[in-house]
Amino acid sequence: QVQLVESGGGLVQPGGSLRLSCAASGRIFRINDMGWYRQAPGKERELVALITSGGSTNYADSVKGRFTISRDNAKNTVGLQMNSLKPEDTAVYYCYANLKRTGYVDYSDRWGQGTQVTVSS
Repeated sequence: QVQLVESGGGLVQPGGSLRLSCAASGRIFRINDMGWYRQAPGKERELVALITSGGSTNYADSVKGRFTISRDNAKNTVGLQMNSLKPEDTAVYYCYANLKRTGYVDYSDRWGQGTQVTVSS
């Protein structure tokens, strides 16, 4: 069974920083893209940042210059460094990975359980 487990969420003040981490575990053959999505109350889930297996990145306009995504291919982990946080960053953040399981021919999208990030005074 493949699992994505997030950690690092919490409550921070505006202007503060937080680092999210996600670890993929199980019999994984290869991971293509990894990324972070978020969903605020009453809003649709949106892409925050994406990173390919080759290290190419893509960010939502709202977080450019403030967030940095990274990954460790050897450990099957992805991180999100969040700086200069704003109240509008408040959301549940979900880890995402497109991967191929060992012994399977197909790739599939996998999601973490989500971690709450709250930016408030």
